[in-house]
Amino acid sequence: MTTSENWDDLAAVTALSDGVRRSAYQAVADGGPEPVGRDEVADTLGVGRTLAAFHLDKLVDAGLLQVSYARRTGRSGPGAGRPAKLYRVVPWEHSVSVPPRAYRDAAEMLAEAVDRSGADQALYEVAREQGRREPASDPAAALAERGYSPVAGPDRIELRNCPFHRLAEQFPPLICGMNLALVDGMVAGSEWTARMDPAPGRCCVTLCKNKSD
Repeated sequence: MTTSENWDDLAAVTALSDGVRRSAYQAVADGGPEPVGRDEVADTLGVGRTLAAFHLDKLVDAGLLQVSYARRTGRSGPGAGRPAKLYRVVPWEHSVSVPPRAYRDAAEMLAEAVDRSGADQALYEVAREQGRREPASDPAAALAERGYSPVAGPDRIELRNCPFHRLAEQFPPLICGMNLALVDGMVAGSEWTARMDPAPGRCCVTLCKNKSD
């Protein structure tokens, strides 16, 4: 990361210092890959639509959200109304270090070294051991703490965010395997099983509840 990129990221993160704006960002993030409208954010925050729109557009200006337009009624043609302005979280990440540090560069070089040397199994063992050091009596809470943005259902937990997204794009089998091993270690001995289940817009790992005999 260059110094100018670090300052750009700092400006973006600073936009979240306002409490209402931070809650607006979280409301959009909770929508996962589906875009969210101003009315939905206003209802979630308990504020007026105009105030919600103000903060959402500030988040767009900061590079934290992106905009699309669509008719939510499903109708088209004359009388269908204007397309709604919709928001979703940008797919790229923002990280800040003051003074600047190059941890991302180090992670990329280490991942490439592991990939080249064929030491993937050693990485998976280390990841699984790390997960076992963090046993999750409440998997959803533990995964939320690690930044996975879990969405829990009765028999399945989807992870809307991948904390290793940047590396996973560059080294998919290696990093996704590491991710699976880490989560598997976290839920070892619980009623949940971690599975590889890739899909667009979310983490490649999901949790499924073990079936009772």
